[in-house]
Amino acid sequence: MIRLSKITKIYTAGDTETIALSNVSFDVKKGEFVAIMGPSGSGKSTLMHIIGALDIPTSGKYVLDDQNVGELSDDALAEIRNRKIGFVFQSFNLLPRRSALKNVMLPMVYAGIAYEEREVRAKKYLQMVGLGDRFDHTSSQLSGGQMQRVAIARSLAMNPAILLADEPTGNLASVQGKEIMQIFKNLNDQGHTIVMITHEPDIAQHAKRVITIKDGKLIDDKLNGHKYRRAKS
Repeated sequence: MIRLSKITKIYTAGDTETIALSNVSFDVKKGEFVAIMGPSGSGKSTLMHIIGALDIPTSGKYVLDDQNVGELSDDALAEIRNRKIGFVFQSFNLLPRRSALKNVMLPMVYAGIAYEEREVRAKKYLQMVGLGDRFDHTSSQLSGGQMQRVAIARSLAMNPAILLADEPTGNLASVQGKEIMQIFKNLNDQGHTIVMITHEPDIAQHAKRVITIKDGKLIDDKLNGHKYRRAKS
């Protein structure tokens, strides 16, 4: 489903070059739950932006669902972000004056899906994350954990190929964080492909596979509970 081959990303400011990623290669198969872990400044956020089609590499090749992302137009990239990738962010990114139901319906509005279908899907996914009794609640009426559940439901709205979660428990208490990770595990058990960015080892352990990035390089790739899995270079 995802194939990254020799991905390098260099940022230039004047005469200064910063290598954010260097020669990173790995695959993610359909149905996997992968955590990409590393300290601040390791390059994992840059990698998330590339996987999410929010940025393009300086060199290397990124293939998503048999499409070479680097060859796509801006409009095609926007289409991929809307239809193939469900984003879950640390800061939730909900519209504060909209209800949970309206927030989940929003991506479907942009896709031109009929109101009746939007409502059916939104209610289905809110029920899936345990918010069947919170359809009409706004952000001010929800806890942090509940807001993240709304964000997860919204990420599912377009039936994406991948759920891409960026530090999804970063703004939550530990108990709420465990509840959110259980939702991700349940979604993965149902067949959803999940790629999660985190700097927390205990959160990464909820994934079935952990890729470690340091100083822009892939230094480890292993299956949780299994012996070392060789990282591609």
